[in-house]
Amino acid sequence: MQLKALAQHGQDRATRLFLVRHGQVSDGHTDKYHGKNDIGLSSTGLKQFEVLAQRLRPVPFDAIYSSPLTRCRSGADLIAHGRNLPVTILPALRELDFGHWEGLSFSEIAARYPDELDQRLRDLTGYRIPLGESLTDVQARVLPTLQDIVARHFGEQILIVAHAGINRVILCQALNMPLQNIFHLDQNYAGLNVIDYFSDFTVVRLFNVTFPLPFGIQEMAL
Repeated sequence: MQLKALAQHGQDRATRLFLVRHGQVSDGHTDKYHGKNDIGLSSTGLKQFEVLAQRLRPVPFDAIYSSPLTRCRSGADLIAHGRNLPVTILPALRELDFGHWEGLSFSEIAARYPDELDQRLRDLTGYRIPLGESLTDVQARVLPTLQDIVARHFGEQILIVAHAGINRVILCQALNMPLQNIFHLDQNYAGLNVIDYFSDFTVVRLFNVTFPLPFGIQEMAL
């Protein structure tokens, strides 16, 4: 990312982004497409963020941002607790809108909308789901917002709690990967990524790290 706002400072100091996916959602399904659906976190999802918040406690964040959807806001609030730092909600960080595929599994989409699914598989980035968005649409709203955040927080440490699709778009850009390869990047529930933004390049320091839940909670998550 070429960030002119950073280069003007005459220093090559990194802005460090802690990029996190929300925790397990309340329906417990990992195969359902929840985009604009405002589904909350399960008890396991909340515990995942309690563990993550504890791990991140030593990090002195300068700002915390979140998607407006409850599954992200709940996790961001847990990390922000006790920091005297507000969580800034940014609509641009919401998940891809799956249109009339919302709440369906891949097999259900294949059964109900085979022609649409075939079109998307042939044009992964450009195909716009009916009543929804394309990956190119998501990229167009997320990356300018990200650039504004990074420029605003030159040399600082910031946290974003968002979604698998949003995080993958950000990581593709950071790694200079074509958007077409987005699904080569996994994003687990409560997965942590760390990216350093310099004036003319980025370095991914950490990718999709999750922390083990306490004994008993881990068993419930299986």
